[in-house]
Amino acid sequence: MDAPPEDRRVVVLNPESGSADHAGTVRNLAADHGFEVRETAGEGDAPALAAEAAAAGAELVAAAGGDGTVNEVLDGLHGAGALEEVAVGVVPAGTGNNFASNVGIEGIEHAFEVFADGERRDIDLGVADGRTFVNSCVGGITAEASAATTQDAKENFGVMAYVMNTVQEAVSYESLSLSIETNDAHSRTWSGDAAFVLVGNGRRFPVDADTQADMEDGLFEVTIVEDGPTIDVVSEAASERLFGGSGEHIYRLATPGLSVRSIDDDPVSFSLDGETITSHEADIETLPGRVRMPVGETYDPDPAPWASE
Repeated sequence: MDAPPEDRRVVVLNPESGSADHAGTVRNLAADHGFEVRETAGEGDAPALAAEAAAAGAELVAAAGGDGTVNEVLDGLHGAGALEEVAVGVVPAGTGNNFASNVGIEGIEHAFEVFADGERRDIDLGVADGRTFVNSCVGGITAEASAATTQDAKENFGVMAYVMNTVQEAVSYESLSLSIETNDAHSRTWSGDAAFVLVGNGRRFPVDADTQADMEDGLFEVTIVEDGPTIDVVSEAASERLFGGSGEHIYRLATPGLSVRSIDDDPVSFSLDGETITSHEADIETLPGRVRMPVGETYDPDPAPWASE
């Protein structure tokens, strides 16, 4: 595949993500591969920079940062109605680079190699009340833990920082009273007290194939961890979050869309690829094949079927 014209490729760089020692590497590789670099200076810059790049005729816009930067670039392009014309690349340069691993991107240098010569796939995009996500939308303990995890903790402990905060949050966390209804032909419902709900679009970690999400099937993989004894809920929540585990408090289903409503009218915090929103009710839908993305050689477009309820 021929590389697109040099003046039509842009990297949106978050120079403060991760340990911030990646910025020079990204700038140098971008220059070597004919990319323009646009850097964020503060929160909320990435969506605007991505939209501006699309309006200027960029054929490929790459997000250089962690999962949050990828989320913001996608949100900006989706909001601008540009995803039909613009491909989206991922440069793993943050603390949390789960999505990059999911699409076979193994590092910063590898990302630029994939942009030049790699295959492009049409992957699904999730939308929760108008806000996009590509990896997962989580409500409950793990969303609270994600919001409470500081940048220093991420740098010092990596993914285990999320586990530690999950345990800390569970000590005082009150379960969510939720009503969940799918918007598919089965119209399934669930109601009760939940420790957390995860709506998965992408594969969160490189675990066994039968626990990974298919990003091209137009379906979410929804996991509900029901309320129970704290130690059991913590163990199962961390296991599901990190390793695709299962247990007696875990309920699963696959659906193209669903609504999640607070029964007691308390607002629920949702983490969309690490970006937090709060809502009393969230309508969540998948947009099949909406994102054109360069993927690495290890990306699996057809993982083993998922075992839902």
